[in-house]
Amino acid sequence: MSGDRIGGIGAGRIAAFAAREAAAFARTHPRARVVSEDWLDGVPMHWMRDWPQPFPIVVARAKGAVITDVDGHAIDDFCLGDTGSMFGHSPAPVARALRAQAGRGLTYMLPSEAAHRAGALLTQVFGRMKWQLATTATDANRFALRVARAVTGRPKVLVFDGCYHGTVDDTMVCLRDGRTVARPGLVGQVADLSQLAVAVPFNDLDAVAAALATGEVAAILTEPVMTNCCMVLPDPGFHQGLRDLASRHGALLILDETHTISSGLGGYGRVHGLRPDMLVAGKCVAGGVPAAVWGLSPEVAARFAAREAVPGHSGMGTTLSANPMQFAALAATLSEVMTPGNYARMEAGAARLAAGLTKAIARHGLPWHVVRVGARVEFICAPGPLRNGAEAARAHAPALEAAVHVGLLNRGCLIAPFHNMMLISPATTRRQIDRLVAAFDAVLGHLTET
Repeated sequence: MSGDRIGGIGAGRIAAFAAREAAAFARTHPRARVVSEDWLDGVPMHWMRDWPQPFPIVVARAKGAVITDVDGHAIDDFCLGDTGSMFGHSPAPVARALRAQAGRGLTYMLPSEAAHRAGALLTQVFGRMKWQLATTATDANRFALRVARAVTGRPKVLVFDGCYHGTVDDTMVCLRDGRTVARPGLVGQVADLSQLAVAVPFNDLDAVAAALATGEVAAILTEPVMTNCCMVLPDPGFHQGLRDLASRHGALLILDETHTISSGLGGYGRVHGLRPDMLVAGKCVAGGVPAAVWGLSPEVAARFAAREAVPGHSGMGTTLSANPMQFAALAATLSEVMTPGNYARMEAGAARLAAGLTKAIARHGLPWHVVRVGARVEFICAPGPLRNGAEAARAHAPALEAAVHVGLLNRGCLIAPFHNMMLISPATTRRQIDRLVAAFDAVLGHLTET
């Protein structure tokens, strides 16, 4: 990006288009613009203000791959709760399981028969692990790091610059001039996070080796693909290199599959034959019900069991985690929703979407590219491929991306707000995919006047 051009488009043209689209959105969403005085900043979660339109849409109902808002608009949903509803809104097997369980109790700090079924299904889908349940992937990552430190006796976690692992404090770091520092914008940050974490560039095995050589690193925590930025794919051999280096230096390898579960049945690791010591998955793993799982390889589980345990609070677990509603939703999702047939439909739809977006970009002569990981598709407003978080940060074009997002929403298509991510669910139709491609093409036409 140079001068007054962003992603190959003039900044003035982007601003003019964005103003027209924002005004059009405001005119057609009169009920959504009513602000609640009871919530901080008018919304129940602060990042709901980060959607690029002038104010958030307000949802009346959602089913399959369609959201209907309070202003009566039926919107093709490709955000799908930023992966939480990747298998569609309210999958029928999950809704049935929740209705049945609701009459038998909501929480009681004890397992149900569905818990036993869910454990067996987790092993069947993801591989042989010793499992635990949490409410969010943030919690699951946090608990996994506690176990890693307990079994290795080491203080630090190695993460990749630009990573995303929820709101785990230890991972809220980045690289600045070769140093690990706290990310800008952290609220109320007091502790020096460089004492807990080291950040290195993704796809840089030499940097990983140097960090591990200090003997301070308990675990490498990584997504198989960097997703919560402009998406970055691993180089060939990168994951095998991580496995080899972790084993050589006595560190554990933790895969966070919360987003890359889009890759196929069992996630990226199962599809590509990776061998993590621990695994985390959340968001869609229970069909949209708040739940996450984390698993330990049998070897790590044995090491954890053999440690000298100290009486007291472990720092792991919350009262409402591992409740029967989670068990019911998890078992239903793993057995009836997260199926090979559904993944095949998702994969085919995502390939269709990626091809359509790529053609539209080429038709308008833009220096952009498209990346796909299974059912997850992203357009990036810069040339590619990208290799690490620093390149992803430079490729990010906030003003341009916001204009495209609002333009798509005004044409009936919702994509993820914080990046240019789209998901294909089993419920997503070819017609919806083609509508999104047509809307994207129309938006690019307005921006380029072609």
